[in-house]
Amino acid sequence: MARTGRNETCPCGSGKKFKHCCASKKNTWSSRIILLIIAGTVLLAVLAAVSYSRQGAGSGRVWSVEHGHYHDASGREAPR
Repeated sequence: MARTGRNETCPCGSGKKFKHCCASKKNTWSSRIILLIIAGTVLLAVLAAVSYSRQGAGSGRVWSVEHGHYHDASGREAPR
């Protein structure tokens, strides 16, 4: 079967040129897949940032507002 040219009438019967009708529909799946990959990557980056920021919360370190740094459970200054 011969390929339809971009400026020919679309074979679906819409009366439009192929480039304004079904030609654009062929690229929707690839663009959706790319969009999903980008969204997944952004989501993973946000989750990693949240996980990284919460690491200090469960490590026995306490923020001292008075001193402006973390202390460990014994009250000594914790390394950064």
